[in-house]
Amino acid sequence: AFLDLTGPSEVKGVWKGSTILPCAYVPEEDFVQHSLKWSAVHDQNSGTIFQRDSSGDHVLLSEYRDRLSVPKNAPGNVSLHILNLEISDRGSYTCHVTWKTSNNSLIVKEITTKLEVVRVAATKPIIRAGELGLTVPVGAKTSLTCVARGSPPISYRWFRGTPGGKTQLLSSQAELVWTSLQPSDAGMYYCEAENR
Repeated sequence: AFLDLTGPSEVKGVWKGSTILPCAYVPEEDFVQHSLKWSAVHDQNSGTIFQRDSSGDHVLLSEYRDRLSVPKNAPGNVSLHILNLEISDRGSYTCHVTWKTSNNSLIVKEITTKLEVVRVAATKPIIRAGELGLTVPVGAKTSLTCVARGSPPISYRWFRGTPGGKTQLLSSQAELVWTSLQPSDAGMYYCEAENR
């Protein structure tokens, strides 16, 4: 069948982490996506939470403000991304897509996914140690990435120097990037990972 929405019946997300509720279809030439709506049924509020139409993207419930998005410029991918999950986000989410056909009639399809939000036992971040003594040519582009396991959310900080000594904070991302390495970049670098 054409224009069928696909997605899982259940998704598990971790409290304070982020999750994706997949919803997708295979684009067809004679059908133009007219509008997209995500609605939710849970303890707090029920109703439409996200809408995309000719006027743009709209988040309709204040508790989701700045936490919801749907990929742009990805034909057929109308998955819902939710950041900073709360326990109260658990419930049933329905993806409704409306298409316009070449003779101007409308077709609507929907699928529902159940979202479970689980608390993970708090675990201290454990950093996977990298190789010591990295040699890179001058002018090269390179990066150092901090990888840690533990309860989300984990924040990262990269420093130049040695722990306990004179240090300089360089980045608050997991990755530290150089576009063109200079001899002055040589030295010791270390990463800190932190969670609640």
